[in-house]
Amino acid sequence: MRQRMESVLVIGPKKDHQNIVDVLYQEGTIHLQDAGLGQYPGLFNKMEMISLEDLTSVLMKINGIYQILPGIPDDIAEQDRIFEELRWKSTGDLVSIAESGINELETRTRELASRKSELDLNKTTLERYEKILDKIQPLENQLPLMEGFEVTVLLIQSEFKDVLALITPILKNITHNQFEFISADLDETTTAAITVFNKKYSEDVHSFLFSQNVNEIRIPKDYANMPLQDALNKISLKKIEIDQEMKDIDAELSALSSRYYQQLAVYRRLLEDRKEEVSAFSKFGESEHTILVKGWVPKKFIKKTKKALFQAFGDRVVLTVMDMSPDEFEEAPIFYDNPWWVRPFEFFTQLVTPPRYLEVDPSPVFAIFFPIFFGVIVGDIGYGICIMGFGLVMKRIFRDLAWMQQIMNILIISSIPTIFFGFLFGEFFGDFGEHMGWLQPLTFLGITWNRVEAMIPLLIVAIAIGVIHVFLGLGIGILNAFARRSKRHVFEKAGTIGVLSGILILICTLTGIVPAVVLIPAILVILISLPMVIYGGGVLGAIEIMSSIGNILSYARIMAIGMASVILAMVANQLGGAMDVVAVGVLIAILLHSLNVILAMFSPSIHSMRLHIVEFYSKFYEGGGVMYKPFGRN
Repeated sequence: MRQRMESVLVIGPKKDHQNIVDVLYQEGTIHLQDAGLGQYPGLFNKMEMISLEDLTSVLMKINGIYQILPGIPDDIAEQDRIFEELRWKSTGDLVSIAESGINELETRTRELASRKSELDLNKTTLERYEKILDKIQPLENQLPLMEGFEVTVLLIQSEFKDVLALITPILKNITHNQFEFISADLDETTTAAITVFNKKYSEDVHSFLFSQNVNEIRIPKDYANMPLQDALNKISLKKIEIDQEMKDIDAELSALSSRYYQQLAVYRRLLEDRKEEVSAFSKFGESEHTILVKGWVPKKFIKKTKKALFQAFGDRVVLTVMDMSPDEFEEAPIFYDNPWWVRPFEFFTQLVTPPRYLEVDPSPVFAIFFPIFFGVIVGDIGYGICIMGFGLVMKRIFRDLAWMQQIMNILIISSIPTIFFGFLFGEFFGDFGEHMGWLQPLTFLGITWNRVEAMIPLLIVAIAIGVIHVFLGLGIGILNAFARRSKRHVFEKAGTIGVLSGILILICTLTGIVPAVVLIPAILVILISLPMVIYGGGVLGAIEIMSSIGNILSYARIMAIGMASVILAMVANQLGGAMDVVAVGVLIAILLHSLNVILAMFSPSIHSMRLHIVEFYSKFYEGGGVMYKPFGRN
């Protein structure tokens, strides 16, 4: 149900602007509007925004510390205690307190993080050299041991190892034949070459290799000029030292987290709130001595907001409710406060642009018809129980995901009519319940509602549901047109209902469902209603009548998709029963029914949603509204 919104002005002394903002923010009831330059020319100007530099700087430091410190569980009691101590501090005082509390911590955590990153890089480099040295160690015995000579390692993809034959003569020329060159395949993809040359040619050799785009591995000085096995042993010892130092750093970070984490959580929470407060100043108006806040407040929150301002400021700050015309209400934000069984279906209204303030909230209609469509399509007791169980389990697993809770609530609510129509159709995992003698399709209105045998009655029911749903949409369209004082739209929607009603009566007369005596009145209704449609919507309005007929026929999918579901369930039972081995038959039946349950959760949901958004919404929904977003602490 849409809540009535009131346009309000809050006026108070400029010297109290920070405290006024704090109170409004803590109450969290006002949807802010721009009250600056142009709104009240000559009286109020746009308020200058307070600098966010210091506040943002401290927040960035806190977020940086959060990235470094290991996370620990929130201590809600401790955080609440710290929060109560700080919540009423001014923004300036809060920034100062937070900054003094984190300066040393920020410096130390940055130092530890930098050192840990450096150690991690060193370890990665050592592991890379260790891998290379381990691979080329078998070539060590072929190397000459000479002082004053340098060793460099080349790694080349095996498919390009012919390049070694090309660079060898050039290296021989550069070093005046004072070098040794050995190569071997390290694995299927890599060939290693070790070059030993006189150090006085080092610069020329490295320059040449660089120019040829050869992957050259230079062994670090700490591990050069020693046997490769000694180098490998030294690398292993160094890695152990690095691991120990990294453990010490992690231990210190854990200790810092235990000491400061709860405090940091409160600092961040409060400062993010204050940042939003300060950012809102750009929407406020100011004069030399006065501050002006303009916005929308739900009518039921007006007394609460006035009381909070009076308790904080007495008569120095005033909240005034403005008189608004219907046209001005077009700009009001939308705030719904629906019953618990409707709220989950607000999820679907969030998939399109919000309705305008004066439009009827479609959520209750969604909450009534969506489960009915879903139930008629699935119509199976066993599937309904499975869907309900699935929804309950998923709600428990994903209790922190709001959107998942909404979707699962929709499935749980929709499973109830699914079970109800399952009794009507006599279905428990298809015809399994009927074969077991547990239940039979009910006979109602002279029809036995076995879906396989009662296809025509089910098709008529589906079309009848479509007529009711589309007519309801047109009726809501009339209400919206009245609210917006749009006479033409009232005529168009009412005329469309008249023409469609006349056509339906004509069809029923020609098929013998109703007496022929109503034929003439039906024609008269059409002749009277058609000019109303043309007056309200022009030629396009008349064309829209054909579209509405197509919309109604589209509801036949309720019968068709339900029929596909029950046939798949029957196939699962027949295949399972045809197996000679009972266990195999049961397994096949379970697998096929599981597939059908999954399809039953998705396909009916998609088609039910389509019938609402395409067929139903097109009769009244315009959208383009704004959702109510109160200025307040999350």
